[in-house]
Amino acid sequence: MPTPHNSAEKGQIAKTVLMPGDPLRAKYIAENFLENAKLINNVRGVQGHTGTYGGVPVTVMASGMGIPAIGIYSYELYNFYDVENIIRIGSAGALADDLRLRDVVAGMSASTDSNFSAKFGVPGAIAPTADFTLLRTAVECAEAKGLNIRVGSLLSSDNFYNDDPTALDKWKKMGTLAVEMEAAGLYLTAARAGKRALCLCTISDHIYRPEQLTPEERQLGFDEMITLALETAKKLG
Repeated sequence: MPTPHNSAEKGQIAKTVLMPGDPLRAKYIAENFLENAKLINNVRGVQGHTGTYGGVPVTVMASGMGIPAIGIYSYELYNFYDVENIIRIGSAGALADDLRLRDVVAGMSASTDSNFSAKFGVPGAIAPTADFTLLRTAVECAEAKGLNIRVGSLLSSDNFYNDDPTALDKWKKMGTLAVEMEAAGLYLTAARAGKRALCLCTISDHIYRPEQLTPEERQLGFDEMITLALETAKKLG
């Protein structure tokens, strides 16, 4: 049934959802990659489209920016629409020296400076982690396509502008590959629901070098990552 954030009816959303942050990226994927795509949600302009890819039903729906936003949308998809798999697809800033613009990173885990996990009441520190089946499937699809994919830890930060200029240095020292803003919230929501999640990110800028994609490239230029996510969805069936 519809929610305050989603007007889709039950049955209109596929078991696997690709989730970019940007509604225009969702629209781009629907128009350029899916067959027979239909708009099934546009509440607050957060577009959701369902179609098929390689004969497999797939929904692509935007999450908005940040952990609170993806926490809402992923919770509703998992718990109200019977979604089994969510693959976040988005951009990230590189921390690792050997990452380059447009490299694809799969988040095996997602550390965070957010307090989102506190609501689960776990008596300790929980490690937000990707689903192994999704991760393995994505790596296998990347290898089959000859795509160089990096697998490792992401940082999901609440801070785009941090008052501590040394904060990311400390995460880099711990081997964190890149920083983004949603994966940890998605992983925790999936874990609580007993569902599966994975975050794939394209490197859009480098934190320690003056390199960055244009806003237009960030919005529309991530075709390798999008294809990888869709091939993963197709393999899941």
